[in-house]
Amino acid sequence: QVQLVESGGGLVQPGGSLRLSCTASGETLSYYEMKWFRQAPGKEREFVATISVSGSSSYFDESVKGRFTISRDNSKNTVYLDLNDVKPEDTAIYYCKADGRFYGRNAYWGQGTQVTVSS
Repeated sequence: QVQLVESGGGLVQPGGSLRLSCTASGETLSYYEMKWFRQAPGKEREFVATISVSGSSSYFDESVKGRFTISRDNSKNTVYLDLNDVKPEDTAIYYCKADGRFYGRNAYWGQGTQVTVSS
């Protein structure tokens, strides 16, 4: 069983930056692809970014490509999402997901952290 806790959300001005963290307990993340999703008010949850187990490859939704980066530190059991040049449309609850299906494990979600982009 993996428990995920996101942190780092808050209020940021347009054009600003923010770092989200997702820290796991209960099991090492070394067997999990890590993903970030977000859900804006009145909208469905949508994919944002993913990073491989080793951290050597990543993929982003077109809406954040070039502005967001994803990284992980398996020694700290933590994955990060750096939000740069944020826009009001980035306002959402951001969730991390541990996806262990490739290694025959389950998938787990965190509880989310709110990001609000406003001047």
